[in-house]
Amino acid sequence: MQKKLAVVILNWNGKSWLEKFLPSVIKFSTQSDIYVIDNLSTDDSIDFLQTNFPEVKIIKNDKNYGFAGGYNEGLKKIDNDFYCLLNSDVEVTENWIEPVLDLFDKNPEISAIQPKILSYDQKDYFEFAGAGGGLIDNLGYPYCRGRIFDEVEKDNGQYDDETEIFWASGCCLFIRSKDFWEQRGFDERFFAHQEEIDLCWRLINSGKKIFYTGKSKVYHVGGGTLNKQSAKKTFLNMRNNLSMLLKNLPFPYLILVIFSRLCLDGLAAIYFGYKYGIAHFWAVGRAHFSFYFQAPGTWKRRQKKQKHQFYQSKWLIFKHFSK
Repeated sequence: MQKKLAVVILNWNGKSWLEKFLPSVIKFSTQSDIYVIDNLSTDDSIDFLQTNFPEVKIIKNDKNYGFAGGYNEGLKKIDNDFYCLLNSDVEVTENWIEPVLDLFDKNPEISAIQPKILSYDQKDYFEFAGAGGGLIDNLGYPYCRGRIFDEVEKDNGQYDDETEIFWASGCCLFIRSKDFWEQRGFDERFFAHQEEIDLCWRLINSGKKIFYTGKSKVYHVGGGTLNKQSAKKTFLNMRNNLSMLLKNLPFPYLILVIFSRLCLDGLAAIYFGYKYGIAHFWAVGRAHFSFYFQAPGTWKRRQKKQKHQFYQSKWLIFKHFSK
């Protein structure tokens, strides 16, 4: 019998993560279907799953589509009412699902929800990828409640609320399946990084809401596929962020913000080069050239309607940081 929620883990050569964290998912997700979408792993992930976790359903992609394409391909074969897209390096906790489904039931305008995301290594601190819910500043730089740049806050219960946010982290993203497919899923050209922010922004432009609940919590290792100091990660974040702005910003903000970002990213390249090495300096340059190359196609993907109150998130920023 099909269940209301499908917990879906995307895997690529992640046997060690599955071995460590899948038991918690199975233990605390008994009312859900559990899937692993495999992006053509070259380790023995599939054999390991079939031998040790026969209750987990496996979907095999025919190549490594990345995060965005991998989920798009695999989710075509899953028709539950809700998806939970869960990173393989996440430990879930007791009662992590019920508060999320309750929130969905209370408000049909909510398309996506993120739980509290804490660090697996320092369990009383928030984790970089999502923390207490995603916001975005006036120049299009994403950040989170509980995390700005590389600084994370200690969890003292300050984000135990349920509130509207701008984006929900792909580390643990609950979403209505019909809303996911109405937006045609993730933008596969992103490959990985910020595709969930782009999706949430498109949902907001379509009149939907994104929420956070502190009544549910998970623990995330982070950097399981790409290390935080990876030059490829810098490239993907920079390129995808610019593409996201071009797709979703309304006029007249679009011209002003894109121009400002092109200037500021030059300064960022110098900073990254100094802090992380020359590979990161060049990664920013490559990101810009890739953005220019993709720009015509990105422009075609703009929705007909952009929210002129794009900076509704500005209200959230001042609300939460003036407490």
